[in-house]
Amino acid sequence: MKSTLPKAAGKLLLLLTCFFLSNTMQAQHLVFGNENMRVEAGLNFGPTFFLGDLGGHKGKGTAFLKDLNLETTKLMKGAFITVYPNHYLGLRVAGQYTFVEGRDNLIKTEGEDEMYRKSRNLDFKSNMWEVYGAIEFYPTMAFRKYDDYDPRLKPYGFVGVGMFHFNPQGSLTDVNGNKTWYALQPLRTEGQGMAEYPSRKPYKLTQMNIPLGFGFKYDLSDKVTTGMELLYRKTFTDYIDDVSTTYIDPAYFAAYLSPADAAIARKLNDKVISSIYPSAQNRIEPGTQRGNVNNKDAYFSVALKLGIRLGYTDSEEKRMRKQTRCPHFY
Repeated sequence: MKSTLPKAAGKLLLLLTCFFLSNTMQAQHLVFGNENMRVEAGLNFGPTFFLGDLGGHKGKGTAFLKDLNLETTKLMKGAFITVYPNHYLGLRVAGQYTFVEGRDNLIKTEGEDEMYRKSRNLDFKSNMWEVYGAIEFYPTMAFRKYDDYDPRLKPYGFVGVGMFHFNPQGSLTDVNGNKTWYALQPLRTEGQGMAEYPSRKPYKLTQMNIPLGFGFKYDLSDKVTTGMELLYRKTFTDYIDDVSTTYIDPAYFAAYLSPADAAIARKLNDKVISSIYPSAQNRIEPGTQRGNVNNKDAYFSVALKLGIRLGYTDSEEKRMRKQTRCPHFY
């Protein structure tokens, strides 16, 4: 099933752009309280990293940077519009696309813990579409002592709420080395939606997240800005990579799937390589740990941003005020 999220995100950003452009063209400046409201639109791009159950490094798996595999780094690209009602707050709307993946075959085996994870031999990949709104806060501007204090370099933090769409796929390789990818969610690889596993509900492919992070912004000119930020997304699902709990009894696949899908699901559920981990069997015993249910999946990006200010700049407004000032007589 194709997602409508990319189209919705594009329409939302287009409507917001048209709205702000029409307002800035109809007036010399927007007014919010006693201060000028500024609008900025731009692009952002940079590497994205996935933090889930698959892949990692030596030792036991962890929830953050220790198990980051740089080989799975992907490029994020997107666009944003930010409204600045004053000098220290920004209200951002953004939409972007990225790609995530994880592979157990990247694990370097030096001990028993990582050998078991590598023998699991699972992999996944997924497109990621997202839209979100966030509040930016500029501390150096909020606590400035002088009204004319306006440095080119401004640090900030931000937090918001968003929506993202994913669709994990897992691979099977035939005897000739040809790899085929299959959508994992419909195959119920961990018993989602099966009466035999009542606590495992089918997961939705479109979910909420919390984007948060920090960065800095630099004014190249009155019109052009650039910057860099760390954008972390906290999610509420452990199934971005379709791995979370334990292995199920493969006999149940036949009761819920077509014969063809059941055969594929059995293979994707258990791809263990017994030669890597000597105590592993050809088929893993149902109930054996497959993922870590205690840690939700997450992903983060290091984004380079380029923005264009819409409407009049500070220097243009000062010049216009000077030109329209009432004459003085001496």
